[in-house]
Amino acid sequence: MKKLSAFAAILCGISFSACSADKPPAAKAPEVVTDEQKTFYSLGVILSKQIDTFSLTPAELQLVQKGFADGVTHAKPVVDPDSYTAKLQAIAQQRFAAASEKAAKDGAAYLENASKEAGASKTASGMVIKHTKEGTGAQPAATDQVKVNYEGRFIDGTVFDSSSKHGGEPATFPLNRVIPCWTEGVQTMKVGGKAQLVCPSDLAYGPNAQPPNIPPKSTLVFDVELLDVMKAPPPPAAPTPPPPPVKKK
Repeated sequence: MKKLSAFAAILCGISFSACSADKPPAAKAPEVVTDEQKTFYSLGVILSKQIDTFSLTPAELQLVQKGFADGVTHAKPVVDPDSYTAKLQAIAQQRFAAASEKAAKDGAAYLENASKEAGASKTASGMVIKHTKEGTGAQPAATDQVKVNYEGRFIDGTVFDSSSKHGGEPATFPLNRVIPCWTEGVQTMKVGGKAQLVCPSDLAYGPNAQPPNIPPKSTLVFDVELLDVMKAPPPPAAPTPPPPPVKKK
């Protein structure tokens, strides 16, 4: 866990209103209508992800809002923030560990249920594959490059990434340079086919949170459509070494 020496930056991670904890909440929430309002609202949402580790309760959120507002307005802090850095580190570590263990437990249960669905199979590695449409084209090897449409979800159904989020363009990549779950699962598909891959965390992003939005020990679900298989481009040729210097007589 990195030191929170710049805790002000972490406080900036909160989606906030400029109010203190001892005042009643505003009767009306800020509007998010104009392009400028949407821009600043987006800033709050994006920065809030920096303190997901703390899993703040509503009461804790109010305190963070007060500290943030005091910092922004240069009001005198109620306490010396530097005196609480070690305690903040401890809280962050404890909650990170708790969230990781819960994610692992929930993920294991999800994988077990997914493996029992009709047409699904669990591999020796622990992932679950369900072919939802059989393809008729080429079947890739790990050394091939593939073109796919995809959608990635958490086990609660929340979509965290998809090819549609990248302009609707298919993704193209060498199959041996992605998470192991994809390398294994996509090799079982043929062009024109679709499959659902349920990836345990050790075949996805593992025990560490992956910025910007993959929590630790997350079991992930991908819907994949294989569009094409191409041979991966050869590695660049090694540069030709210069000739040895000629010794002058």
